Amino acid sequence: MAGAELVVVANRLPVDRDDDGGWRTSPGGLVTALEPVMRHAKGAWVGWGGQPDLDLEPFEFDDTHLVPVSLSAGEIAQYYEGFSNETIWPLYHDVIAVPRYRREWWNAYVAVNTRFADAAVAVAAPGATVWVQDYQLQLVPQLVRERRPDVTIGYFHHIPFPAYGLFSQLPWRRQVLEGLLGADVIGFQRVADAGNFARAVHRQLRYETRARGIRIPRPDGTTRIAIAKAFPISIDTASYVEMARRPEIQKRAREIRAELGNPEKILLGVDRLDYTKGIRHRMKAFGELLREDRLQVEDATLVQVASPSRERVVAYIQLREEIELTVGRINGTYDTMGHTAIRYLHQAFPREEMVALYLAADIMLVTALRDGMNLVAKEYAAARIDNLGVLVLSEFTGASDELTGAIRINPHDIEGLKDAIMQAVEMPRDEQRRRMRKLRKRVQDHDVEAWSRGYLHALAEARQANAQ
Repeated sequence: MAGAELVVVANRLPVDRDDDGGWRTSPGGLVTALEPVMRHAKGAWVGWGGQPDLDLEPFEFDDTHLVPVSLSAGEIAQYYEGFSNETIWPLYHDVIAVPRYRREWWNAYVAVNTRFADAAVAVAAPGATVWVQDYQLQLVPQLVRERRPDVTIGYFHHIPFPAYGLFSQLPWRRQVLEGLLGADVIGFQRVADAGNFARAVHRQLRYETRARGIRIPRPDGTTRIAIAKAFPISIDTASYVEMARRPEIQKRAREIRAELGNPEKILLGVDRLDYTKGIRHRMKAFGELLREDRLQVEDATLVQVASPSRERVVAYIQLREEIELTVGRINGTYDTMGHTAIRYLHQAFPREEMVALYLAADIMLVTALRDGMNLVAKEYAAARIDNLGVLVLSEFTGASDELTGAIRINPHDIEGLKDAIMQAVEMPRDEQRRRMRKLRKRVQDHDVEAWSRGYLHALAEARQANAQ
């Protein structure tokens, strides 16, 4: 390949190995979000192939040039499972779990970020745009800038950015900030996250931070501007609407209701199995509603989809055990021969099955304790072409800034969460329609193409401003 005009750099390639040794598109949210962008660009994607010691040559897949980065089993343990997911993830999610700071993890993080940066600059055309994705690669923007000052660099942070009082715990806080400031545009999910980042830069590096941008000194004595701004990510809304209209998916939704015993109300939770998602909180609230006879198992079923996540990390192993014990206790107490209180599914499903679940569910419970965005909330709204259904949404998600038709809750307030669930259960259809129309208008007006278009437009403006 002569050189890519757009280079996406992410922890993972947008493909997974299939059973025949070939490749298939990954189901993740990032891949879905960037797929339309890559379709319209002469693009390359730099990322890890998903297996240790997988040494592959670059290859083409769906009109995208894929550039695999090889990681050893030790690097995966230290860079990914260690620094990324036992240091950065809990720290940036308000220390819901205790972060661990280990120097060998940091050293691996630096080494792997350097390898990703080297791969990106090798494939980027002169004057290309390099778009770095997420917390596993926070050092890459500056590493790319040092090697290729001709390119324009973007970085998008998909998870929250913490307040300075928490961020300042990180022993390598200066290095992380300097790494991110290598980008011309640093994008965040929420205005509050962008503000937290700017305050950290001012407190730690003493750079001038203003509404028009952060002024960064160059080695030659001049300065450049980096923009830190919110760009709330979204979904490919049209694809969810199209799936929701398919007769076979609508039929599957009816089958799901029948398989659950046709309860009056189906409550649904869809999450990665992660301690940030508030799964325990919603189960506690649901169990108490059954105990207090505010809900009856014949009338209400909670379906909890919890897709496997980071299964070798100790905190996730413990979380799975706790949730499965809770499910067993509630079901053992309240199940009847014909009805199950909680249908717990520790597995991932294809998008078609998820849309059928969204159509079957009367109430969507998003009770995250902290979440950068939460695209499930947007997917549920997009799929509800009947304008019915109720979204119960944590105020600690990025989605709550946009989806104002939802019932907003503080998931730590169990009594308030119980009342919100009952409000959703008892909500008249006219109010459901009014709220859902508002939700659906938002996700239709601000879909993933609008997100990527807005971000890349800001990047082009930054390039022009810094060239003057």
